[in-house]
Amino acid sequence: QVQLVESGGGLVQAGGSLRLSCVASGRAFSRYSMGWFRQAPGKEREFVAAQHWSNPQTKYADSVKGRFIMSRDNSKNTVFLQMSSLKPEDTAVYYCSVVNLVGGTVLPQRRDWGQGTQVTVSS
Repeated sequence: QVQLVESGGGLVQAGGSLRLSCVASGRAFSRYSMGWFRQAPGKEREFVAAQHWSNPQTKYADSVKGRFIMSRDNSKNTVFLQMSSLKPEDTAVYYCSVVNLVGGTVLPQRRDWGQGTQVTVSS
């Protein structure tokens, strides 16, 4: 199983920015479709963004469109989530995952979600 480690979270004021990183193990990273998810306290984990390994066009949740940008650096086995214009409702633990993109549906393939990285946006 691919090992994934997220970082870059923190406390930021509303309107601020953060850049999250996710480093993956394995040699086949360039062939992994990747996604970002988040889980707020008391809520279920939700989709944030996903990108097919062969198509840089990214799918975003409506709640983050125009504010978040997902990118990747295959030479570093890393995927990024640039978050701007942050809102208190963006407060959550953020996770990355290998995903399958099937007919517009994003299916995370991660079994152990680990600790993720905490993002807290103050108002």
